[in-house]
Amino acid sequence: MRVRGRCPDCGTVRLLPGRDTAGTPICRDCAGITRDFFCGRCGFEGLLLGGRLCERCTLADTLGRLLNDGTGHVAPALQPMITALLETDRPKSRLIWLRNPNVVRLLQGLATGTIPLTHDGLHRETPWRTVAHLRDLLMDSGVLPRVDRQLMLYQRWLAERLAIIEDPEHRRHLQHFATWHQMRRLRSKAENGPLGRSQTSQAKQEITQAGAFLAWLADRGRTIEHCQQANLDAWHTEKLATRRPAQTFLRWCMKTSRMPRLILPPQAINQDQAPLNQHRRLALLRRTLNDGSLPLRSRVVAALVLLYAQPVSRIVRLTIHDITDDGTTIAVRLGDPSSPLPEPVAELMRAYIRSRQQLPYTSSRSARWLFPGRQPGQPMNPGSLQAHLREIGVPPQRGRTSAIRQLVLQAPAPIIAKALGYHDKTATRLVTEAGGTWSRYAPGDHTR
Repeated sequence: MRVRGRCPDCGTVRLLPGRDTAGTPICRDCAGITRDFFCGRCGFEGLLLGGRLCERCTLADTLGRLLNDGTGHVAPALQPMITALLETDRPKSRLIWLRNPNVVRLLQGLATGTIPLTHDGLHRETPWRTVAHLRDLLMDSGVLPRVDRQLMLYQRWLAERLAIIEDPEHRRHLQHFATWHQMRRLRSKAENGPLGRSQTSQAKQEITQAGAFLAWLADRGRTIEHCQQANLDAWHTEKLATRRPAQTFLRWCMKTSRMPRLILPPQAINQDQAPLNQHRRLALLRRTLNDGSLPLRSRVVAALVLLYAQPVSRIVRLTIHDITDDGTTIAVRLGDPSSPLPEPVAELMRAYIRSRQQLPYTSSRSARWLFPGRQPGQPMNPGSLQAHLREIGVPPQRGRTSAIRQLVLQAPAPIIAKALGYHDKTATRLVTEAGGTWSRYAPGDHTR
């Protein structure tokens, strides 16, 4: 009852509930089925539910009942959300979602006004996963102003975390640190693109370890204002790796004169971050392009990293409109102008674009993202994409660094910077680090 297409017998595009002798789906007329499957309201041919209504009409009735503002009509402010939900490609999934008693409670509360139709109003509701999904729907439909999802989840976590801190002075210090340092930083990043889960996870670790340090200091009869160098040294000596996230809070306290200016232990780098050599980078690129057993999405992302030196944080923000294909050349807009993809990267990208429409979690609201995430309307999380690259043996940071250093040695840095979205100063610095020199560029116009 969900199979649609062109009937091989009569050539009509419609529901194909029947089967011929070979098992091929055919329409009801060609199959000799006497029962019709047309919706009694809109005439759509498909699976019928109660009252001989299709799933979409049933969804409309259910939403109208749940969002009744008490006058017998849908609350006007929520009408855009109803319109967006009815445009979904899978009304069945929304009907299943509306069976959740928490969803019913939240929708009825918003419709009647017992729950304020604001971000602050939703912020006080539970469970947080259901509230977060509903908030996404309200933002996508324009009912609520757009706010970064990860930022909202972090604010909720922060409020719950601060609420369990008993010492009022500790809570005050952490509240000020979160408000005047963390939130300003996160909001600034959110303006340039969706926050990743790793960014808010780092903020959580900073708050957690900062609270642990304040409690540790209090157990020794000291406050942050009277912290001494010996206290900092002892704190970091016990569990350096675990306690390092507290350093952001400690630096902020020193800068704002909340504690004496002391010396923090330097950060130890345990992982070799040296770029890949050219031979290794080309070997990884060759395997990415030729190994059909690897996931298609990971192969496309790896090619953009190894060939065009793109950071994963920028790749996840690419939209389907950043890809142009005139049938002969396919290009990706990384900077200005767009960068043409050579074969076989071009065919790899075409294959991925064809396959992405079949991803089970790609909703109509996520369709604009080249790499859609599992959350409706959101791109894929950068941390998840980096993990996928590591699974196929491609180190994202080292691979990107190796690629950009090779590129600036092969072409003038200003051209590379403009085409790949890098800053001129960054490209110039990379030329120097890679052992290149500006003297090899002849005077003149290098933009042609």
